[in-house]
Amino acid sequence: DDEWGQRQGCAVSVGETMSTKLNWLYAELAALREQNLYNTIRTIDSPQGAWIVVDGKRVLNFCSNNYLGLANDARLKQAAHDAVEKFGVGPAAVRSIAGTLSLHNELEKRLADFKGVEATISFQSGFNSNGAVIPALVGKEDVIFSDELNHASIIDGARLSGANIARYTHNDAEALEDAITQSAGTYRRALIVTDGVFSMDGDIAPLPQIVEVAERHDILLMVDDAHGEGVLGRGGRGIVDHFGMHGRVDVEVGTMSKAFGVVGGYVAGKKEIVEWLRQRGRPFLFSSAVTAADAAACLRAVDILEESTELVEKLWDNARYFKTEMQRLGFDTGASETPITPVMLGDAQLAQNFSRALFDNDVFAMAIKYPTVPQGKARIRVMISAAHSREDLDKGLEVFGKVGRELGVIKEKI
Repeated sequence: DDEWGQRQGCAVSVGETMSTKLNWLYAELAALREQNLYNTIRTIDSPQGAWIVVDGKRVLNFCSNNYLGLANDARLKQAAHDAVEKFGVGPAAVRSIAGTLSLHNELEKRLADFKGVEATISFQSGFNSNGAVIPALVGKEDVIFSDELNHASIIDGARLSGANIARYTHNDAEALEDAITQSAGTYRRALIVTDGVFSMDGDIAPLPQIVEVAERHDILLMVDDAHGEGVLGRGGRGIVDHFGMHGRVDVEVGTMSKAFGVVGGYVAGKKEIVEWLRQRGRPFLFSSAVTAADAAACLRAVDILEESTELVEKLWDNARYFKTEMQRLGFDTGASETPITPVMLGDAQLAQNFSRALFDNDVFAMAIKYPTVPQGKARIRVMISAAHSREDLDKGLEVFGKVGRELGVIKEKI
């Protein structure tokens, strides 16, 4: 903060005699701080796990998306090491020119088998996957029916497409039906897009009802299952498997950056859609391929999930225990139906103070505030993992209770 003040003061004095072209940025950053919306980014100096080193301090990790604890798994690390020895460290090309390795092809085949679809195509991230598939399927003469709480990558992909965006009330199939009816006759093609699991609230899309609407109107349906992969369904096969909707969802977007513990994304579905993305998916055509190490580690993660459901079951056992005990303490955990556990606080300053107090007590759980969530909906988002032991969870519950009472969020014990 002292450094920021010095820079700001310097900028004002220099701006009197020099260019003022960045003054608006100084003002915007100052406003973020005044509104308690400035995001202070902490630094990790250890592998991801139940406990990590953050800013030089060992803390209980309630922040990462490492649902199954695979990010530091010895089997994935060995697979990555072996791939580096065979293929080197960098792809050196885009997939469509000289960047497609046999590992990429093998990963895409294995993912298609895992998901029970005709084909998949892999990308550098889940974010890039949405940026690839949405503009490839719809354009300026078309419409996208999008859940109002969809992830930023869906929003950006929709904007890139140039299509008209019709937002419908969150998780409301009737509102989706109304939006489609109101848009009748105004578009060439249409696409319905929803998250499978909503990352800030932890609730699940009502996929069977949405599928019925899509089929009734003969509209393409896309689900971004970033937080459902490795979490929902048989052995973590995702929301389509969870609801038994195989063959009725046209496009599934997944990520390898969360439950799979590595990095990357993919689009799964009909082979014609995948073939079209190989021709027109811009991140596939214009950005270098995922490294061999990442592809090999992703393959090993698929192996692990196919071999056993143990990690997925441990994740859910941990989530149920933690959420039940948090509610017993008196915390509001919102509408979550998944291991994502939002601790609803409302005020952004309170959320920041709560996060700092947790950190002071060796628990790492960041405040989530606007623009990631709406104004007045600030929270601490706890991400439960299969890597957590019962002792870890009890430690977290103890600290949450202590801080909650100190800050007046929950009542003192009688």
